[in-house]
Amino acid sequence: MAIKKSELYSSLWASCDELRGGMDASQYKDYVLTMLFVKYISDKYKGDPYGAITVPENASFDDMVKLIGNAEIGDKINKQILNPIKEANKLNEFPDFNDDNRLGKGKDLVDTVSNLVRIFNDTSLDFSGNSAEGDDILGDAYEYLMRHFATESGKSKGQFYTPAEVSRVLAKVIGINQKNSSNQTKAYDPTCGSGSLLLKVMNEAGKNIDLYGQEKETTTANLAHMNMILHGAETATIVADNTLSRPSKFNSKEDGLPKFDYVVANPPFSLKSWSNGVSIENDEYNRFALGVPPEKNGDYAFLLHILQSMKANGKGAVVLPHGVLFRGNAEGEIRKNILKKGYIKAIIGLPANLFYGTGIPACIIVLDKENAENRKGLFMIDASKDFVKDGNKNRLREQDIRKITDVFDAFAEVPKFSRMVSMTEIADPKNDYNLNIPRYVDTQEAEDIQDLAGHLLGGIPEKDVDGLQAYWDLFPSLKADLFSPAREGYFELKVPAEDVKTTIFNHPEFVDFNRKMHDDFDKWLHEQQMKWNSLEKGFGIKESFEISTQTILDHFENNALVNRYSMYQHLMQYWNEVMQDDFYSISMDGWKAGNEYIRLVIKGKKGKDGKMAQDKDIPGLAGIEGRMITPEMMIHYFFKEENASLQDLENQLNLTQEALAEIEEENNEEEGVFSDLEKINLKNVKDFYKIRKAENASREELKYIKNYIDTQEALGGITKLIKIAKENLEIKVVAQYPLLTDAEIKDMVINHKWTLVLQNALNNEQGKLSQKLTQRIKELAGRYQQALPALETKTTEASRKVMAHLQKMGLVW
Repeated sequence: MAIKKSELYSSLWASCDELRGGMDASQYKDYVLTMLFVKYISDKYKGDPYGAITVPENASFDDMVKLIGNAEIGDKINKQILNPIKEANKLNEFPDFNDDNRLGKGKDLVDTVSNLVRIFNDTSLDFSGNSAEGDDILGDAYEYLMRHFATESGKSKGQFYTPAEVSRVLAKVIGINQKNSSNQTKAYDPTCGSGSLLLKVMNEAGKNIDLYGQEKETTTANLAHMNMILHGAETATIVADNTLSRPSKFNSKEDGLPKFDYVVANPPFSLKSWSNGVSIENDEYNRFALGVPPEKNGDYAFLLHILQSMKANGKGAVVLPHGVLFRGNAEGEIRKNILKKGYIKAIIGLPANLFYGTGIPACIIVLDKENAENRKGLFMIDASKDFVKDGNKNRLREQDIRKITDVFDAFAEVPKFSRMVSMTEIADPKNDYNLNIPRYVDTQEAEDIQDLAGHLLGGIPEKDVDGLQAYWDLFPSLKADLFSPAREGYFELKVPAEDVKTTIFNHPEFVDFNRKMHDDFDKWLHEQQMKWNSLEKGFGIKESFEISTQTILDHFENNALVNRYSMYQHLMQYWNEVMQDDFYSISMDGWKAGNEYIRLVIKGKKGKDGKMAQDKDIPGLAGIEGRMITPEMMIHYFFKEENASLQDLENQLNLTQEALAEIEEENNEEEGVFSDLEKINLKNVKDFYKIRKAENASREELKYIKNYIDTQEALGGITKLIKIAKENLEIKVVAQYPLLTDAEIKDMVINHKWTLVLQNALNNEQGKLSQKLTQRIKELAGRYQQALPALETKTTEASRKVMAHLQKMGLVW
């Protein structure tokens, strides 16, 4: 059975992390990712004389496996496998697998390296079988591991990874796509790290593009090179050197810096040593014509380098700390000069704490030299409040990425989110070319102002009720059913606060709205079901799914209450968790992939002797995993009666256990029937029954004891029946997998799996909108429930009663 992305990623991370021991993740990643790389190229290119990568004779992953347990495994991997691969493919240095400072000494090193090889020596990790169109399963696994290693490394060692979500935004806002790119199109990242940004650009361009990257750290440059190969970008050029002091010419014969169609970058923030080796006054590349950055801050040095690397109509996007937008002095002068040239097309403010190397907020500066001299303004987006907490970091959700890119593509002005700002306003002396986004985009939420008259005289202010106008537009009579006029400008609640939710849910207008929304959504689902039903082996995965994502956004575009990006998030989350695995399975093997299942195993762990224990099968239905169809789906579809009988037995078991517990509780006290027994179990109670019967115990006592015995035996019988029922159900489920027809598989996957999740997503959003209305009304009702004079009267009365009690007690006179 082909590898599922979700399982591959999590199992690789868990296994590798377990072996890491005390080594820092930023170092250990080099070994794990090298192993992944060698395994991949061995599976894909071994014995292929025309392959994009050469796997030399006796230098494949299989040759690594032969070294497991060898006392010289580290040295042999270096010399016999990695070095030949490096030389044959002109790669940079691989990590040292014989480094006893990192991997341990003597036997510890042998065990660590051997076990690392064992992790990848798994029959399920046959990467040659993952050939579905657009399937970057290995590249994505690489990125997954990189993200986890970055998270584990802490702030100082996370520079080697740019969050994929940020990379995707940059790649989209530069405007590259399959229509405007070709084999002559060039994209460049001057600080490419592990290469994720360049690969996201390639994803947008459809691989019709030449990729170039430069990275200061040699080991990280090697990671980037491997990452390119894993993603099918074998021809990408990655150079290991300092971009600012020794920018690569990439074999260009032209004077100055090579020019590129697209440039993307996430440089190290506020680099203090940027000028080391840079001849600022006599820079042969003329990068500082618009100004010289501060000696201890290299943000603008990278920005100027990027501008100089762009063609006359080139596009670019760079991530920089938020301070570049408003810092003064030398940086302020450079910013003014860049703005006067018209090079900045847009600015996107990002949430704080997105990046692994720092918690400060950052922004994306979008550059465009085409028609720059005619640019009259720039577009600003404040996306700083749209994110989700993910551990100790923040992360952009799918809905956040899509909202940013949709708004950017349309240059749509969205209240409290985006605005087109004229150069006249930016140049105005009150702003003086300061680009701090809050100056131009007001994101402050309206303050929930307390109404003094409402507190003094009671009543819910009319302005607060009118603040819910979006609901009253859809449910005009609901307002009249919930509120009645109290006096001019104020309302009172007509129903008890605890009945507000029920009133809303049962209101005819609300019911009709929900029904219509479900009917319309069912029509959308039916269209999708027809498209999904026509999927065949080899279909275009990304194109097919992108149609669904666009249509769900279009469907909810004009919905006044349900946020279309929230529905998009539901779909994308399900795609990432489940649906993409199903799509890839269908594309690779057709719908017959639904016939496949495996028996899950518990991985053997390393014992005290350092050896790995054998894997063990997980028994029962819990150990069965279908490639596309779960055992639970199979049971619900084919074996409802058998499952109902099993449920009846389990209910009987619960009732019998409760009865047994009750008997034990009643008769286990000091004076209870079983008080003399050290341990209450079936054998002891049976022996006790014989003794008490021989002693002519009372009929009532013997009845109690016999009742316990009968209940225990009944419990044992039911337990056996349940075991038999489960075994029979398991046999039937396993036998049914190969018998499934394509029609049955389609019905189960499309209608009983995908569709149900999306219907539940709509229910979830409907629940949110009614809950939001309910909570606001209850909040307002509670706030102005009692006027101040009434509260003063109650307080006076309460004080009088307390004083009377104190007088009775003789404590006051």
